[in-house]
Amino acid sequence: MHEFGVAAGVLDLVEARAAGRPVRAVRLHVGALHRLDRDVFDTAFALMAEGGVADGAEIEVVEVAVTVRCACGATTTADELVVACGRCHAHDLELLAGDDLVLESITVTDTPTAQEVG
Repeated sequence: MHEFGVAAGVLDLVEARAAGRPVRAVRLHVGALHRLDRDVFDTAFALMAEGGVADGAEIEVVEVAVTVRCACGATTTADELVVACGRCHAHDLELLAGDDLVLESITVTDTPTAQEVG
């Protein structure tokens, strides 16, 4: 379950960028090659964020398809790893997208958290 590791890494980035402000939403781009189980990831993130600035934050995950380019010039896009060119069947492919893991944005409020108030 690498989802817990991904959630921990994302939460570290979110907390650093939030600078103590409450986080309402998080938007990620995740490549299809990560095979992220959304239920497990969402649960892991919620558990780790509990009591912190990202507690209750909405998580939006945009899945990025696998895209490869062959020396013959063909580009192929798929939902999983592409091992051969669809045009010439060569195996020497350049991965252009699909292994992404990018924190695109966070939405914060200027309202202090309960921890800051109390």
